[in-house]
Amino acid sequence: MTSQVKQSVREVRRLQTRERILGAAISEFKRSGMNAADVNAIVGAAGVAHGTFFFHFPSKEHVLLELEGREEAWMAGEFARYLEGRHDLATILAEVVHLVTALERRLGPLLFKELLALHFSPTRPTKDEWTDHPIIVLLVDELERARGDGEVHPEVDAFYSAAFFLLGIYGVLTTTTDNERRDAMLANLVITARRGLEIR
Repeated sequence: MTSQVKQSVREVRRLQTRERILGAAISEFKRSGMNAADVNAIVGAAGVAHGTFFFHFPSKEHVLLELEGREEAWMAGEFARYLEGRHDLATILAEVVHLVTALERRLGPLLFKELLALHFSPTRPTKDEWTDHPIIVLLVDELERARGDGEVHPEVDAFYSAAFFLLGIYGVLTTTTDNERRDAMLANLVITARRGLEIR
């Protein structure tokens, strides 16, 4: 076996181990929350040694960063596909709500809240810019396109409008548990955001 083949086999095993650890950690985080999650339970479920967890993820926060990156990439891919079809301002905003609520359903309310807490934390292990988050980049681009097409008021700041809209979604999802009330609030959020953006 050549050294190149050995190296690729080793890399495949390394990636498989990382995926097992990530999957086990996410399950534990969904059950207990990140802070209360037991690394021993994670490594036991993943079938790896304790030090292997920290080799792949220096801290539990790094697991959430990995999850955040993957989920953002998935949502951005779905949003980009959606934008290839016919859409207007109202349907764009409704699609963003749909994507974020789908994320919350996949992760569960506890892990979703912890992901958001880390996203906005001043002690976040890695610092990044808004341009590092593809879903907000796509929304900003779409609002700028709509402004250029005359659908959105020329004085609207696309970044702040996109950021406040996403914060509104996060606020509703993290503070409201009644599904009927939350659906009504999210629908109202879309209407209010659209009216605030459009030329009167």
